[in-house]
Formats: sequence, structure tokens, C-alpha cells
Amino acid sequence: MRVFRVRAAVMTAAFACAHALGATPASATESPSYTAYSEGRYLTALKLAEEEAAKGSKEAFTLMGEIYSEGLGVAQDYGKAADAYAKGADLGDANAQFSLGLMVADGIGVKKDLRIAADLFEKSAQSGNLAAEYNLAVILLNGRGRPTDEAKAAEWMQKAAEAGNPQAQYDLGALYQFGRGVPLDKAKAAEWTGRAADAGLVDAQVEYGVMLFKGNGVAVDEAKAAKLFRLAAEQGNPVAQNRLARLYANGVALKADPIQAAKWHLLARAGGASDFSLDIVLSKLTKEQRAEAEKAAEDWRNGRLSE
Repeated sequence: MRVFRVRAAVMTAAFACAHALGATPASATESPSYTAYSEGRYLTALKLAEEEAAKGSKEAFTLMGEIYSEGLGVAQDYGKAADAYAKGADLGDANAQFSLGLMVADGIGVKKDLRIAADLFEKSAQSGNLAAEYNLAVILLNGRGRPTDEAKAAEWMQKAAEAGNPQAQYDLGALYQFGRGVPLDKAKAAEWTGRAADAGLVDAQVEYGVMLFKGNGVAVDEAKAAKLFRLAAEQGNPVAQNRLARLYANGVALKADPIQAAKWHLLARAGGASDFSLDIVLSKLTKEQRAEAEKAAEDWRNGRLSE
């Protein structure tokens, strides 16, 4: 069963214009502090934000929290960040509520308290913050900070997914896959997993590739599955690398190529995805072929490091 986790990564830090997955704070044209922030003048942004906050700007407190939490132009100070976020949250800023919720959920700069974190996520979610909607759903699924309520979790997950949150789309697919909070529906599981894959979520690319390959909730399409495995493999996913190696080894959806099979197997194995059947393929290579495969794997690693 997949583990659902509270995530900070679903929130963008593009404060100067707007949060792609959150509520909309003051824009650069509306606030001198956000203009300075967008230009990288963080100390100036902090000074201006302090002045704006003194006049009651909730967005200014949120910006101060961001500057202190990230250590932008100042020493990183989670205590000051939490204090600024708290003031913005009290004034009703959805982004401050979400950011403070993350800090409270993890016990960063403040005492850890999942109940309070859930309250903050809910307030932010009610204002339309997609990241908060997602994290509230996770809390309701896990029953930590709130009693478990899979039906209500699915409702919040659906809202975030429909609004374009890729992680929510992927996890909503899992809810339909296992019938948690919603009726078990393989077609909807594939649909939402596919949306997350199209959005570039690597785990979703792998899982949707498997669905396409096996015809789980969607018509079989081995060629598209192979493309998704390659996309995820090139991003370093060992499971996708293993799947791609198998396709090359067996000549399925791709032209059989023992060198490519060995290359991707070596990379997958180094990443923790072992495969005895591919170990046998590797053992049957000639000395020259083994050297070519190892060089191809090393070249791929070096290319990744140089990016």
C-alpha cells in the first residue's frame, strides 16, 4: 500500500507573482517588498515587508517568513520565520497558513503538533490553496492530527487534483486503485495516474507505464509504456530503468539490444532494483559487450553529473 505523506515540495516559492499551487499573494506591481524580492534584493525586500507588515499587510508577514525560512540575505532563522508566518496566518493569508502548517507538522521552528497543522491546512485549503488541500487530504487519510476519514480525504484530494496538482492526481489514482474513500475503479485510477504522468511526475510515469503495459484500466499500449519507462529511466528512477532493461532484453516494444539491456540493468541495480533474470543476460555477454555496456552506463552517470 502506498504511503501518503505531507509534502512541502508541492508549493512553489515564486512569491513575486503568485503561488502556482497556492492562493495568490500580493503581486510585484502591488507591493514594493515583493518587487524587491523578485529582483533578488532580499534585504531591501525584508525592510519593505517590515514596513508593510506594520501597516497590517498579511502578505508582507508571509514574505518575511519566506525570507527567514530560506535564509535569503539573512541568517536562516526558523523561529523568526514561524513567528512571521503565524502573524500572516492570523490575518488570514492562505500561504502563511500553509507554510506555518508545514513547519508545525515537522516541528521546525515550533513544537510539532499535527492537530494544529491540520487546522492550518484546513483554513488554507478553504481559501483554495492546492498544496493545503493535498496535505489536508493526507492527514485525513493517515489519521494523524485528525481522525481518519477516507471519504473526506478523497474529496480534498479530488479538489487538488482537478485544479492541477500532479501529486494529488497521482495519489487520487491510488485511492481509486485501492478503493479508499471512493469506489474501486481501475479506469479512473488509470485516468488520474495518466494525468500525473503527463504532468511529468516520475513515479506516475512508471506506474502508468505498467498500467499501459498490462492493460489495467486502460487499453494496452506497449509503445507508449516504453516511452514512459524511458522518460522516468532518464530521470534516474531505478524501477523504470529495470523495466526498460527488460524491454531491451526481450525485444518487447523495442528492438532487442543486449548492450542497452545491460546498461540499464547496471544502472537499475546500482539504484537498488535487482533482477536475477537480467543478471543472467549480463552473464552471457562477451567480454567486449560487457565493457561496452559498462561504459554506456558510466557515460550516462557522467552526463547526469554534468547537467
